[in-house]
Amino acid sequence: MADRVKIEEFERAAERGCEVILRTPLVALHSFDGRRDILLKLETLQSVTNFKIRGVFHAVASLPADERARGLSTVSAGNTAQALAWTGRHFGVPARCLVPDDAPTNKIEAVRHYGGQVVLVPRDELFRYMKERGWESEPYAFIHPWTNRDLMIGHGTIGLEIVADLPEVRTVYVPVGGGGLIGGVGSALKALRPDIRVVAVEPEACPALHESFRQGRPATVECRTMCDGVAVPFITEQMYPLLRDVVDDVVLVSEDEVRATIRRIALGNRMIVEGSAALPVAAALAASAEHRGPAVAVVTGGSIDTDDLLTILK
Repeated sequence: MADRVKIEEFERAAERGCEVILRTPLVALHSFDGRRDILLKLETLQSVTNFKIRGVFHAVASLPADERARGLSTVSAGNTAQALAWTGRHFGVPARCLVPDDAPTNKIEAVRHYGGQVVLVPRDELFRYMKERGWESEPYAFIHPWTNRDLMIGHGTIGLEIVADLPEVRTVYVPVGGGGLIGGVGSALKALRPDIRVVAVEPEACPALHESFRQGRPATVECRTMCDGVAVPFITEQMYPLLRDVVDDVVLVSEDEVRATIRRIALGNRMIVEGSAALPVAAALAASAEHRGPAVAVVTGGSIDTDDLLTILK
């Protein structure tokens, strides 16, 4: 993404994935006073219940056929792995996913149900694999979950849909882990409407981008959060310039705010979301209506552990 993606590239990605990717709706966050100024971009409705299918499908579809036939591989806390397994089955090629051994059981089982091979790895070892580019010594076609340009272009189709469906949007809230989602969505939004505020949202307990912006360089932080989908304790050298370019602000959200937002969406909108997906909604709720204006929160996925959900609802 050293060069800004042209809007035509996002449009081609949307066309390529039109038979696979759902154009998800914008639905107002339930409010008893009838306000409709926070809209939810419901990526929970995708075939794998999360947004990752957009980027993963586009990245795999963009590979030469002989490279794709070698088999696919990625690293994931669960959502990218589900998307890769689904996509591998779609193209008839094997998909291997390195997953932290403390990932939610429901995500691990979903990957297997989609036909993917799960390789459980201690979390610290997994991040070392990423930093040392361990995939370069392996035979698979590796789909990097953050820095792959075609993956980010696929994710950026979310931005196209937001502007098309809500032309007056002023602020878009996006959760951040490794940065692949906001890198793509932010690039698309800025290409269409440079005045839209792109707000990155992280857990207080894993503020890698916030700390990177504070220091003016990629940083590593302690990371212990229920938001497993964004539990990445560092920002890579490759991603930092792009995120610095497209992100207008970084907001931190507490674990209690995440739980309260999961509960609010479940009881108000009758929708199940995971911790990472609740982050942008919590951030939008914390901002004044005058400051955020018409706003969209990208609700990224719905794979939450059943016991955790029941505890939150009780």
